[in-house]
Amino acid sequence: MRTKSQRPAAEIASAFADLIGIRAWSARQAAIQLAMRAGQRTGRAAMQRYAVEFTIERLRAVVASAPTRAETCLLAIAAEALRCANEVSRDGRANLKAMLRASLTGEGTLLAPFHLFRTAALQRSRGFAVRYAALEDNAPFDLLIERDGVAAEIACDVVSAEEGRDVHRGAWVSLVDAIDPDLQTWLANHPGRYLLKLTLPGGLRTGAEGKPGLAALHGRIRDMLQSSRRADHDEAAVLRLDPLMLAAAQADENGLMSSLRREFGHEAHLAVTGSGQAMFVLAARAGRENEIAVAIRRRMAALAPARLTGTRPGILAMFVEDTDAAEWRHLRDRLELEGEARQFLTFPEARCVVAIACSSRLELFGAAAPHAAPDGELRFRNPAHPAAKSAGLAPAVLSSV
Repeated sequence: MRTKSQRPAAEIASAFADLIGIRAWSARQAAIQLAMRAGQRTGRAAMQRYAVEFTIERLRAVVASAPTRAETCLLAIAAEALRCANEVSRDGRANLKAMLRASLTGEGTLLAPFHLFRTAALQRSRGFAVRYAALEDNAPFDLLIERDGVAAEIACDVVSAEEGRDVHRGAWVSLVDAIDPDLQTWLANHPGRYLLKLTLPGGLRTGAEGKPGLAALHGRIRDMLQSSRRADHDEAAVLRLDPLMLAAAQADENGLMSSLRREFGHEAHLAVTGSGQAMFVLAARAGRENEIAVAIRRRMAALAPARLTGTRPGILAMFVEDTDAAEWRHLRDRLELEGEARQFLTFPEARCVVAIACSSRLELFGAAAPHAAPDGELRFRNPAHPAAKSAGLAPAVLSSV
C-alpha cells in the first residue's frame, strides 16, 4: 500500500503518462527496454539518454522510499506540464499532446519538452506571468513572459554536444560493445594489462554516415590484434598498443578510470574490458580539440532569426545535451561558453536577443553546485540591447557570471 508521502509522486507520474496517452507511453517504454538490452555499454547509454522517461515510469509504480532530489525535480517539471494542459485552450492542449508524443518517436526524448516546462516554471518563480505562446498561438517562439508591464519572447532549444565533437560518444559506445568479444578472446590468450591508444583525425560519428568508419575501425583493431602488431596508422586513425603502466591498474575499475581521466584529459573516450586478472584499456581522442561552445554559438546564430520575431526582447534558452558533469564544468570554468555566447551577441543575428540562458541535465535534475550552474542556468546579458537595463526583465536577463 502506498504511504501518504508516496501518493503524490505516483499520481503526478501517472497523470503525465495519461496526458501523453497510455498506449503511446507503453510503446515507448517497450522500445526503451529493448534499447537497454542492446549491449552492456549501449544499454547504459540508453538508460542515460532516456533517464526522464525511465524515471517517470518508475515513479508510476509503488516504491518503498521517498523520491530523490532528482526525481523530485522531474516530478515538479511533470507537474508544470499538467498545469499547462489544464490552463491552455483546447487547441493548445491538442498541440501539447502532439508535441509530447512527437518527443517519444524515433530518436526523440522528453528532454526538449522538459526543458520547455522547466524554463516556464523557472520564470514564473521569478515573478513573471508565462504564456505558452507556441502551443496557444502557433508563435515561432515558445514562451511569452511579462513582468511589470515588460514582455519578452523565449525560444527554447536543445543542442547536442556531439555537434562539437569529431569523435561522438554514441559511436564510441557502439564500437566498444562491438569489439568487446574480440578483446575477451584476445585477453584469454594474452593475459596481462594492455592499453590501446587511438588518435582519430578522421573522427568517429553516429548515424548512417558514420557506420562505414565505425565498421572499418572495428576491423582494423581486430586485424591488429590477430596479427600481433603493436601499431597501425593512416590518415583516418593512429593505433598503438602498449602495456598498461598506470599504478591504478592494480586497483578497482573506478580507481583505474580516475587515473586514466587524469592521464588523458576530460575529452578522452575511455573503456575497460577485463577477463580474470587480465585487462584491456581503450583510450581514444579526436585529432583536434572539441568545439562544443562553438557549435552552440553556431546553433544560436541560426536559431535567433528563425524563432524570435524582433518585436520584443528575445531570450535564447539553450539546453546542452550529451555532456557530463566534468565536461559541463570545464565549459563553464574555462569560460568557453561565456566567450562564444558574448561573441554571438555582437553578431547581427543577435540584434533582437537581450539574453542567453544555458543549462544541462545537471540543472534539470537538480544537481548542486559546483557541478550545476547557480540559479539553475548560466545567463549572459546583451548590454547593447535597449531592454538590457529593464528592471522588469532583470531576473531573467541579468548575467549570472
